[in-house]
Amino acid sequence: MADFLIIAGRSGAGRSEVAKSLEDLGWFVIDNLPTPLIPKVAELATSPGSLTTHVALVVGTEHPEETMAEISLLQKNVALNTRILFLTSRDKILIQRYEESRRRHPYESAGTLSEAIAAEAGEIDGIRGAADVEIDTSELNVHELGKRITGLFAIDSTGKQMQIRLVSFGFKHGLPLDVDMVLDCRFLPNPHWVRGLRHLTGEDKKVRKNVMSESLAKDFLARMESLLELLLPAYEEEGKNYLTIAIGCTGGRHRSVVIVNELANILAARNYLAKVSHRDLTV
Repeated sequence: MADFLIIAGRSGAGRSEVAKSLEDLGWFVIDNLPTPLIPKVAELATSPGSLTTHVALVVGTEHPEETMAEISLLQKNVALNTRILFLTSRDKILIQRYEESRRRHPYESAGTLSEAIAAEAGEIDGIRGAADVEIDTSELNVHELGKRITGLFAIDSTGKQMQIRLVSFGFKHGLPLDVDMVLDCRFLPNPHWVRGLRHLTGEDKKVRKNVMSESLAKDFLARMESLLELLLPAYEEEGKNYLTIAIGCTGGRHRSVVIVNELANILAARNYLAKVSHRDLTV
């Protein structure tokens, strides 16, 4: 079975950078392929003797209905494992990127740059809704984006098991946008107010001991384990390939970091290898 990855998303959100990262990983990448040629590429990839097993297609935003129709046909092809990666970014960031690059926006006929960005977002909302995984590149540099792509789409990654990402964050720095599930652990006592712990992080043994000394923290993790024991097999049965769980506390440096690390250990004991990231650890 050939792996087909459709790279879609808002103009300026990083589709070309993702294409470069995938090429480095060994994917066969075609940028800006005309929509009518998508079936031909699929035919070549699945033909007898084909050595191309991982194909990534970067699609534009100008004809979203036609693009979605072709993607739907790919998804029905039993010889293909078709996934959609959708890239997005905040409007303010997209405007900044376009002003710096002085590129023309494909929806410039809609009016101002802000209006063009808004018009495009509305047109491609259907593809966004069908995406298997979404990445918000607002706060990612090229190297950080490359690491995310490697973690998700490395050819030698372990089998077809659902890929799980655990993220700690601070509510005061804003909610992470590209996640499936958000949990709040601000009900736990805050080590920030404990003498000697404020300037440490959840990666420190002293902070972990403080957080996990609370029976409430242990109960929370036990209930999370039960919830995931129910959800993960069901998600896999439905064909979900990626799951991102975000756990937040006030600043994202103590409680959420400990809980994410503990949850990763719980998942590992159940043979689910989760990738961990602490978004606001150094803020």
